[in-house]
Amino acid sequence: MKRVVFNQKGGVGKSTIAVNLAAIAASRGKRTLLIDLDAQGNSSRYLLGDAAVSISPTVADFFEQSLAFRLSSMAIDEFVHPTPFENLMVMPASGALADLHSKLESRSKILKLRKALEELEGFDEMVIDTPPALNFYTRSALIAADACLIPFDCDDFSRQALYGLLESVEEIREDHNENLRIEGIVVNQFQARASQPQRIVQELIDEKLPVLPTMLSSSVKVRESHDASRPLIAMAPSHKLSEEFIALYDELERRRKAVRKR
Repeated sequence: MKRVVFNQKGGVGKSTIAVNLAAIAASRGKRTLLIDLDAQGNSSRYLLGDAAVSISPTVADFFEQSLAFRLSSMAIDEFVHPTPFENLMVMPASGALADLHSKLESRSKILKLRKALEELEGFDEMVIDTPPALNFYTRSALIAADACLIPFDCDDFSRQALYGLLESVEEIREDHNENLRIEGIVVNQFQARASQPQRIVQELIDEKLPVLPTMLSSSVKVRESHDASRPLIAMAPSHKLSEEFIALYDELERRRKAVRKR
């Protein structure tokens, strides 16, 4: 199972959602890999703390290797590193991803990630965190993935961007990855008592967009979790937001199993 978490708008919680879903999968005994394709490296720091700055090799090294023909290249599993959390591994990002982007795009390396992940054995789940742009790395992730989860925060700017995002994912599905499916739109930082978020979510539902029933609350606990470099399931398993993440993971699992039975 390969899941990409994507929204081309920044600040919607992609890294938080990717890391916490991966951590929950790992806590269930599933060998899980988090792949960080964002040059900012937020997911990598979330799991590794300060060690993320110096860890090597990174996913940038993987892509750089693909630019040069070599008789002996590093195997994909050499770019995978352990985290402090049982069953959870990471393929970390680095700032070099930004420098490599134009070279990779011009050399048509868009299928490299999919082929590499197909060769990577021993993982039950892979979660791919993406940059806030529909660029080479995001397209690579969507081409490699089985499912796309779309974080959404409740404002009208995010809503307008959402329509184009859904069209882009559908285009990639038709052109490059017929097995890609949209798992749903997960509402993040939801304020249940505020009228605007309720209105926007209801309008999306009325438009038949795939809004998931499980919504994630706004909480300062997320920032504390980031600062401690500990996913919520490890830091505060009984917190309301942790329980919401668990409910989201279970919902996605139910939907995945239902799709497989069809």
